[in-house]
Amino acid sequence: MANKQNGTLYTGVTNDLVRRVNEHRNNLVEGFTKRYGLHKLVYFEATNDIDSALNYEKRIKDLSRAKKLILIESANPQWDDLWNEISQ
Repeated sequence: MANKQNGTLYTGVTNDLVRRVNEHRNNLVEGFTKRYGLHKLVYFEATNDIDSALNYEKRIKDLSRAKKLILIESANPQWDDLWNEISQ
């Protein structure tokens, strides 16, 4: 999640991406995403394996900011909000 291109970033894991992004977009979750207005889904990957999801989340959180930006821009160079892609 991000608030704008090259803005503040949030990385998380969930078993229901549509529900979780909706919660963030509508400030239904207290905390970091609400405080910084992180309403844009700019990157995601899907898996049915919770262990690999948790491991991947940790690896992303350990990346430098520069490497996180490269990861996002490799899949979403315009930093489009991917909400419509997942909410259909």
